[in-house]
Amino acid sequence: MARINLLDTRTTSFGDLISNGKIYCVPLFQRDYSWQEENWEDLWQDILILYNNPESSHYMGALVLQSSSTSDKEFTIIDGQQRLATLSIIAIAVIEKIQKLVDREEQKEENQDRQEILKRTYLSDRDPRSLRYSSKLLLNENNNDFYQSNLINLRQPNNVRSLAKSDQLLWQAFQYFLDCLGQLQDIVDSGEKLAGFLTDTVAQRLLFIQINVEDELNAYTVFETLNARGIELSSTDLLKNYLFSLFQGPDDLQAAQRQWRKISNTVQIQKFPEFLRYYLSLRQARVRRGRLFKDVRESVRSGKQAFDLLDQLENYSSLFIALSNSNDEFWRDTPDNRPYILELELFRVKQAYPTLFAAHEKFSPEDFTRLLKLICVLAFRHTVVSSLNPNELEIRYNKVAIAITNSEITNPKQVFDHLRLVYVLDQKFSQDFSLLSISTKGQKKKLA
Repeated sequence: MARINLLDTRTTSFGDLISNGKIYCVPLFQRDYSWQEENWEDLWQDILILYNNPESSHYMGALVLQSSSTSDKEFTIIDGQQRLATLSIIAIAVIEKIQKLVDREEQKEENQDRQEILKRTYLSDRDPRSLRYSSKLLLNENNNDFYQSNLINLRQPNNVRSLAKSDQLLWQAFQYFLDCLGQLQDIVDSGEKLAGFLTDTVAQRLLFIQINVEDELNAYTVFETLNARGIELSSTDLLKNYLFSLFQGPDDLQAAQRQWRKISNTVQIQKFPEFLRYYLSLRQARVRRGRLFKDVRESVRSGKQAFDLLDQLENYSSLFIALSNSNDEFWRDTPDNRPYILELELFRVKQAYPTLFAAHEKFSPEDFTRLLKLICVLAFRHTVVSSLNPNELEIRYNKVAIAITNSEITNPKQVFDHLRLVYVLDQKFSQDFSLLSISTKGQKKKLA
């Protein structure tokens, strides 16, 4: 395996990151801010534990940064934007609490000095022309304007309900942490203690593993080796950013964004890697989950190719969801398919998805129904009754999908001919069936 060229891998704190003179940018088309109260509450509880145990620290997970090719002071956040954005909001909330003390004329000059130092340390210096603060953290295309104009500059939005959902979440996070700080009676009325809470607890004892990479490909390889929640989601974002980078004009980019939203709303982001793997299996043998980004990058190198991919993914997205839901509207005009789709659900048959993708495109509706029946029979005999390894089925279904795509297989009989070797013969089936014991745990509603 090729060596990953990591520029730096080390333990770092939020304070070390944000106060080192560097700028951290969320890619323009990275997903919007999405943390909600349960995430804020988890983080706040971790911070309270640190506050009450001065010798402790808390690990926040891996932070993957991509180095800029033009400046050693700028980094793109590949993974970790939700955490960094939220910690920045906590810093803003602390500064706002100190501002309230200034407004009440409590140690006014000292607290003004503290506020200025904290802003320069954790937000940024003032622009000498506009006299506004710009952040060391730049959010994505949808969130950055609100973040800079309202949060960094402590400006109440005119109408919170009119904001985009993700901007509402940013504002709600700010209000949440303001309320939490207000409950810390031992520090909330002291600018010195508020500043210490931020600099000593939040900034220094929340720790990251910082991983710097040179490009998106290395970033994806890092994802393959990390064992943390949210990896699939981050790798999907990475793929999206790559595709969007191929579009030259704003019109193409906006069209691609609309198409991506439609696909992701249909498939759901969490299922996207699985969906993409099945799609790629229409033309490639043995598509590995860990190579999805590499496979796409190798085959898609222009805006036209990116549009072609998005068109294909949109075409297959509804079928992908419908294959796991016999009640889906997709089957409204072909009700004879519903019983077989229900069996696929019950038997948890997904290895055949690439074959079904290809057949739905190439076969007649009647032949597609016959193929569904064939796959259900094969799965029942092979996997449910005889308990054979389904991995062999996946390899064969992959080959069949490629053959259908290339018009080398044109009907269900030819599919069966290619799957004959994994079809359990009657003698073994009868023997295995006589010994079969089926657990209905978790399937009661489906079997009823």
